[in-house]
Amino acid sequence: MAKDRAQSEDFTGPLKRLLLGVVFLCLLGLFLLWRIDSPRVERFRAQVVDRVVPSFDWAMAPVTATVNILRDFQSYQRIYQQNQELRRELQQMKAWKEAALQLEQENARLLDLNNVQLDPRLTFVTGVVMADSGSPFRQSVLINVGSRDGIVDGWAAMDGLGLVGRISGVGNNTARVVLLTDTSSRIPVTIQPSGQRALLIGDNTAAPIVDFIEAPETVRPGDRVMTSGDGNVFPAGLLVGQLAQDPGGRMRVRLSADYERLEFLRVLRSYSNETIDHPGRLIAPEVLPETSGSPAPENTIGEAGDG
Repeated sequence: MAKDRAQSEDFTGPLKRLLLGVVFLCLLGLFLLWRIDSPRVERFRAQVVDRVVPSFDWAMAPVTATVNILRDFQSYQRIYQQNQELRRELQQMKAWKEAALQLEQENARLLDLNNVQLDPRLTFVTGVVMADSGSPFRQSVLINVGSRDGIVDGWAAMDGLGLVGRISGVGNNTARVVLLTDTSSRIPVTIQPSGQRALLIGDNTAAPIVDFIEAPETVRPGDRVMTSGDGNVFPAGLLVGQLAQDPGGRMRVRLSADYERLEFLRVLRSYSNETIDHPGRLIAPEVLPETSGSPAPENTIGEAGDG
């Protein structure tokens, strides 16, 4: 058995070398044939291609599929890179958009605070919000204007669009603004377009309660809520917000003022409110006219003067 194996190995070794030599010579001849520039050889090459290539479509299918996969992978890499670049650009655009929105909102608030007057008779003082109460049981903020700027208790404070609250406590350089959401806040309002009068009551939530509506059936969510001016608490016509209904069916107000970003407040000067600083006087009774028989005092005086 060992001798037969050795003989087969001795036989296959030269055969392999012979086959490799033949293949090498064929490839070399094919290379030389393809390098020859002659019309006759060109026609021969065309005939060879016409006969050989169509019959080798099955053999070229894996190669073609592999080439297509490589091309698709390269295309996928390019698409992935472009997608990553677009994501980075989109993130940058979002950052720029956020910055632009903040600048636009700040610009709008400043323009409102400096250029808009709700009533020609009303003037205002603009203050910067310094701090809030920081308590869940009291809703108020401090602003950097006070008695030196002529601030008086009870004046209305707005953020440029909607009513925020009223002045309650004035120092020399600061003043405290009690917000509409505070539990001590009670202001009379008018609901438009029905014209119904009601009372806005703070309850330490972002949407104060609307109570004591004259005709509740005439109002609906989305109606505008304005100050009514009753009781000279606030000037009439100041925007408060829009009417809304909570899940329990109770009417509330979605405030127009942006309580999340109170940066500047506009304190409206209102000198039109009448103040009573003296007690009332009794009305004196009318003097009854004297009878015709009794002489008038001025006549008596006149006669005495003549005598």
